[in-house]
Amino acid sequence: MNSDLKPNSVVDLVDYQKAAVVSKTIIDKQAGTVTIFAFDQGQGLSEHTAPFDALIQVLDGEVEIKISGKPFHLKQGEMIIMPANEPHALKAVRQFKMLLTMIKS
Repeated sequence: MNSDLKPNSVVDLVDYQKAAVVSKTIIDKQAGTVTIFAFDQGQGLSEHTAPFDALIQVLDGEVEIKISGKPFHLKQGEMIIMPANEPHALKAVRQFKMLLTMIKS
């Protein structure tokens, strides 16, 4: 058994930074990635597409996510799937943290 294994508080793996987006990759494998993000209020990601489905889990705060132009307002504890090849964007309504899981197969 790996001696480095230990439980972690996922929400504490990244800290908010003023006027910034902070990310930390937790898993980076050929089959997919798991990344945690912290967005300061008003920060976001401009519209883009990804070739794979992505699951967003909101860990803290609030975010507006647009998928193919349709807005979704998510809060702590909620999740949404962003389908592959669908344009999407997001903006922090207030500071928020999310866990992004992308499956590549």
